[in-house]
Amino acid sequence: MKKPELAAAIAEKTGLTKDKAGEVINALTDEVTNAMTRNDPVSLIGFGTFSQRERSARTGKNPQTGKTIQIPASKSVGFKPGKALKDAVN
Repeated sequence: MKKPELAAAIAEKTGLTKDKAGEVINALTDEVTNAMTRNDPVSLIGFGTFSQRERSARTGKNPQTGKTIQIPASKSVGFKPGKALKDAVN
C-alpha cells in the first residue's frame, strides 16, 4: 500500500477528505522522524515501537573485488511490532 492509497483508506474511514488525510499522514511521519532525530522512542500501543539503534563499526567485503573494507558505525531505526499487530499478521 502506498501513501495515496493509505490516505484514501483513512479518508473513507474517518470522513476526512483525501487531502486532509494526506496531511495527517505527513504530520505523523514528520513527528516520528523528529522523535528519532532526538533519540526518543515512539510507542503506538497495539501497533509497535520505533526506536533508534546503533550499529558498531565492522569489517566487510566488497562483493565485486573480494577486498576487505571497513564499514563505519552508523545509526538506524528499528521497529518492534506490538501484540495486536503480531496477532493480526499471524
